[in-house]
Amino acid sequence: MAHTLYKAPTVEELAADNAALRARMAYMLEQAECNHAIMMRHQAFDLEIVGAASFPDLVGTIFRALPVISELQSVTLSLVDEDADIRTVMERLGVDFAAFPDLLFVRGIGELGFDLGTRTAQSAAPKPLLGMFDPAGHTRQFPQGPATPVARLQSVAIVPLLRNRRIIGSLNLGSADPTRFTPSLGTDFVEHMASIIAICLENVISNEMLKYIGLTDSLTGVYNRRYIDRRLLEEIGRARRQDYDISFMYIDIDHFKRVNDTLGHQGGDEVLREVAHRIKGELRLSDALARFGGEEFVVLLIDADLDSAAFVAERIRIAISASMIALARGLQVSITASVGVASLAGASDGAPEAAAQELIAHADEALYQAKAGGRDRVVRYSAH
Repeated sequence: MAHTLYKAPTVEELAADNAALRARMAYMLEQAECNHAIMMRHQAFDLEIVGAASFPDLVGTIFRALPVISELQSVTLSLVDEDADIRTVMERLGVDFAAFPDLLFVRGIGELGFDLGTRTAQSAAPKPLLGMFDPAGHTRQFPQGPATPVARLQSVAIVPLLRNRRIIGSLNLGSADPTRFTPSLGTDFVEHMASIIAICLENVISNEMLKYIGLTDSLTGVYNRRYIDRRLLEEIGRARRQDYDISFMYIDIDHFKRVNDTLGHQGGDEVLREVAHRIKGELRLSDALARFGGEEFVVLLIDADLDSAAFVAERIRIAISASMIALARGLQVSITASVGVASLAGASDGAPEAAAQELIAHADEALYQAKAGGRDRVVRYSAH
């Protein structure tokens, strides 16, 4: 019986094996350190978005940090906003959506791109969609624009944002690497990331909604005095820095008590809502309308001197009185309003709080003069 003799490896072979082993261990160590660094970056990202105090802070952090830490060419967010409530409230709170071109709004979950089949919003949640980038099929998630270089995208992940099994949107990730997102890739990591983003989005949107409710008049939907008091201080500071005038007007519905006595409080409420609507129709997006209580409204005009403000006030007065207000019971009522207008020069000095109180007082005094002079008129405040 023949025996195969064991041949000891040569020194050169042992050295080669040791070198290969050391290279393998070095690679594994490098990968471990790289994975640890990635994990630490994502943990820091999680902490940063959890600490976001406002909607702009949150989405700004996502669009700024996530492409960097995940080495992605594009990150967009699609939010379900069926009645445009989220966008409307955020705009009223001063969010500049032009600063977030990768923030997308859709009317329903069917526009997110998931294969929902017979699924309802309460049934099993869809899984992330991973695969090659399709310029025609992914235009909703990755619209062409300077902030979204879709021409470079090769693979994408469309990840549902879920809260209590309810789809609130999708996190859309795009990579120039065709192997980055493939159907066979595990999705635990991106689902975990999306779940944290979903929690943060729902929390910050809820907080912003509560903030908005606290700053608006529940009857007319316009701002309340709390909002105007805060906004006025901000605008006085901004007007001084940029050297422009701001103006303030007091608007009082003439003989409103007679309206309530004749039509009842329900009819009076309808009149208030319609007057608010007519005033708002004469204003710019940068201006602010608020109900101070009862039948009194105020308007804050940005970058407007006394002449400009008086011109706008006259337009408002005409809009209120131009046509009858139709009420729910088939009745119609004619309404007029008195308006007092005052301005504050951007070069004014003194404490902003004192300047704000003085501006309001001057507009109130001009309103008193308008009412004393016969109502249905505009009066400018004059110190002389």
